[in-house]
Amino acid sequence: MGNQELLDKLRDAIVNQDINGCAAATQEALDAGIGAVEAIEGGLSVGMKIVGDRFEAAEIYLPQIMMSAKAMNAAMEILTPILAEEKTGEGVGTAITYVQEGDIHDIGHRLVSTMLGANGFNIIDLGVDIPNDDIMDEIKKLEGSKVLLVGSALMTTSMLGQKDTVEMLKEEGLRDDVKIMFGGAPVSDSWIEEIGADATAENAADAARVALEIMK
Repeated sequence: MGNQELLDKLRDAIVNQDINGCAAATQEALDAGIGAVEAIEGGLSVGMKIVGDRFEAAEIYLPQIMMSAKAMNAAMEILTPILAEEKTGEGVGTAITYVQEGDIHDIGHRLVSTMLGANGFNIIDLGVDIPNDDIMDEIKKLEGSKVLLVGSALMTTSMLGQKDTVEMLKEEGLRDDVKIMFGGAPVSDSWIEEIGADATAENAADAARVALEIMK
């Protein structure tokens, strides 16, 4: 079986909510010489995007999302130790990662946190459904540090809260101290520009690359 077929197998395991199949396909990909980052970027992330798009279109619902998340977690249990071994840098800064208030869909959020950690960021994972007041409190604790704020939203309703995050940072006098990256299925470059954030990315591997770039 070729590499692309193995990556497609990973993608399909996520889309089909196949927990055991996803773990087996992950190990199969590694045994075939596919790297951890490639497995995520070329297989798991592709499946995750399909799931997100289908949820946004109301073609699937929360139970299916949760099963896809479990399939992703089964893969990441295998891949996370390998990513740690491949860690490429240290001292890049601290990434505060979270899912916006009103949203509990954390498939992409967890994956981005893992990839940022593998690229040298110290990770503070606040979790899901996080109000802006909690985000401000965390940023204030890190005064004087290099901070990257990484917020995720899978739904257009929770995405609107990202605009409030930027506005609150300005009101608190914290905007210049923090780089802001927002992601999620409905987030676009034009949205990032409109609300005054710094960046977005297509997937978790790309998020790590963009994060390193904007933190320079």
